[in-house]
Amino acid sequence: MRRLVRRRWGGSPGEGGAMSLIRLCLLMLLALAGAAILAVSLGETPLTLAQYGQALGHPASPPGEVLWTIRAPRVAVAALVGAALGLAGATMQGLLRNPLADPGVLGVSAVSGLGAALAISAGLAVVPGGIELSALVGALAAGVMVVALAARFREPEALILFGVALSAFGGALTALVFNLSPSPVATAEILAWLMGSVQNRDWSDAARALVPMAIGAALCVRAGQGLRMLTLGEEAARMSGLPMSRLRVYAVAGSTLLTGAAVAAAGVIGFVGLAAPHLVRALVKDDPRRILWPSALAGALLLVLADLAARLIPTEQELKLGVVTALFGAPAFALLAWRASRSWRA
Repeated sequence: MRRLVRRRWGGSPGEGGAMSLIRLCLLMLLALAGAAILAVSLGETPLTLAQYGQALGHPASPPGEVLWTIRAPRVAVAALVGAALGLAGATMQGLLRNPLADPGVLGVSAVSGLGAALAISAGLAVVPGGIELSALVGALAAGVMVVALAARFREPEALILFGVALSAFGGALTALVFNLSPSPVATAEILAWLMGSVQNRDWSDAARALVPMAIGAALCVRAGQGLRMLTLGEEAARMSGLPMSRLRVYAVAGSTLLTGAAVAAAGVIGFVGLAAPHLVRALVKDDPRRILWPSALAGALLLVLADLAARLIPTEQELKLGVVTALFGAPAFALLAWRASRSWRA
């Protein structure tokens, strides 16, 4: 069975396919670096080369303040959030064997948004990190429920149905909190959080997101080999000695931490986890293990560019990041669903 797995995916992880994966990741990193440089350069007042030199040599100068205090942290948070959502999306698509799955399919985003809404309604916005911590706690609560279900039931459909129910329930409670909000200011803050943004983020926001994201990424990577074997079918994978319960726990827990940390850092942002794996899937032969890191880099690239678009689109008020990703992601989702329906009919 293990030989069959190696034949199916063109060798072991250390053989010929690994070099193409390295090249792909390097290309994605170069593209991400270029997008990041573009994002910190452009804005209401674009930086010239002379201002760049001044910012690098004198961080306390006005150009340095713009570069290192305003734009660079914003780009860093956008890249981290995009990478987390892309990796979580690739993991969920591999576990559920469904190309239309994304980090929100388990209801984690909805419950995490509920935690943030409750914190804002309770007046915790004035506490440093209060909203982010509440959002992460909400995600972990949802993750515990989903992990418990994943360890008990074999069918991926059960996870999807439970995630849909949890997402609907979390959305309903968030709407209730929104409806009962004590003041117009709290209502506006809840709405802004649910629309997603990396505006006014600083280096401490990036630092707070790093630990849960690193743990979640490690769990997803740990599940990678199992996801590869799962493509042969659950029965074949189980006969080869794959511990399915442990695989589900790793994949779900990792995706939960990544998604919760992303919501805690930037609010609810959709479609990145859905679209990022599809951008690189054909380049890694649809291998659920090799797609993980390219999906993370693709997600980071997508969100950095989306945030740049949110800043540059000429509107009276800056567009929210979640609005921009939805405007571009919804048509992409419709196209993917249409292609999937054609393949199912075939």
